[in-house]
Amino acid sequence: MRLKDWGNQINHNCYMKLTTRGHYSVKALLDLSLQPKYGPESVRAIAKRQDIPAPYLEKLLIEMRRAGLVTSIRGSVGGYKLAKKPAQISIGQILEAVGENITNLPLNNPTPAQTADWVTSSLWNRLNQKLKEALYNITLADLYYDARSWQASQGEEANFVV
Repeated sequence: MRLKDWGNQINHNCYMKLTTRGHYSVKALLDLSLQPKYGPESVRAIAKRQDIPAPYLEKLLIEMRRAGLVTSIRGSVGGYKLAKKPAQISIGQILEAVGENITNLPLNNPTPAQTADWVTSSLWNRLNQKLKEALYNITLADLYYDARSWQASQGEEANFVV
């Protein structure tokens, strides 16, 4: 099972939608988290397993390298590997690294004429803050275990390929 298939099942119950950039970035790092010693893996190998266009993935990995989430290794056995353990990399860090806005809930800032709607504005501000906090508290390790649990509930084989 690929992460794409797992994500499609989960998305039916989600209220936050990741952009393609965010989705591909999380998939790529989750893929690396499953590799021995967390990599190195070539862009081509990750792209093939995760069904991501390799040139697009390369750009995302460069951005994540600049953010210190992955390191690159040159040479014939080189590629990208996680710079930290999966439990030390949050989804918020990944999304931020690739320039994603992690406050995707509608924000309603009332003008003075709309101050009667301050409750709604306050609610959305609080929800955005909680969403941001949650994304920084969910790690790659958490996603891995969530995916494994989902797979087990589906009765699939013990093999797990993102």
